[in-house]
Amino acid sequence: MPPSLTFIHSLILLSTAFIAGGLNAVAGGGSFITFPALIFTGVPPIAANATNNTAIWVAALASAGAYRKDLGIQRQVFVLLCGISLVGGIIGSVALLHTSSDVFSKLIPYLLLVATLIFTFGDALRGWLQLQNQKSSPESISLFNLALAQFAIAIYGGFFGAGLGILMLATLSFLGIKSIHTMNAFKTFLGSCINGIAIVPFIFAGVIAWHQAILMAVAASLGGYLSAHYARKLEPQLIRKFVIVVAFSMTAYFFIHG
Repeated sequence: MPPSLTFIHSLILLSTAFIAGGLNAVAGGGSFITFPALIFTGVPPIAANATNNTAIWVAALASAGAYRKDLGIQRQVFVLLCGISLVGGIIGSVALLHTSSDVFSKLIPYLLLVATLIFTFGDALRGWLQLQNQKSSPESISLFNLALAQFAIAIYGGFFGAGLGILMLATLSFLGIKSIHTMNAFKTFLGSCINGIAIVPFIFAGVIAWHQAILMAVAASLGGYLSAHYARKLEPQLIRKFVIVVAFSMTAYFFIHG
């Protein structure tokens, strides 16, 4: 059973979710703050992951509508990727529920390390993929390979989720999308599919700490909304460096104390 919310725990979750919402709006990486915060406030690891997933999904829905006009590839491809994301998200979340709490606790440092490396080197990977795509003709881009990659990413997202957006941006580079706004649009919609469908098994399993999830969802949505006004005045690379420092620090902490 998730612990009851104390005033101090509520304050911690409220502030970290607010900051995470702002980070996600500017550079991403909010889960590196919210997931450890849930564990630090006494939520069991699997419940913390499910709760974090729920809160981030609700906050992401607030920005999904704003990206509708930026969707610019074939409808069939979009529907295919959404369907694959839904199936993969279900598989990943069910796999998490069939993982013992002890095993998942031992996996946390490694999952955080993978997510941290993805976040740190994601831009370089995406640039390399786009370079390879420029060298290839559009006909040589395999939709099957793209679908397979998205399926694997969706499973990962349903199981854990941190670094999910960076992985999807890299995958979408295979489509030859050059506009960052279009890429962010697909990342937002596909991420919403993965995180949203993953909530269904979590609900039936009763692992979501709803009080924490609702509090964090409201705070993250507010943080994302308010940060949108100031996002253009901030240097994204400076924010990214801050997130990377936090991510490596959290990873090291869980390796030492996990």
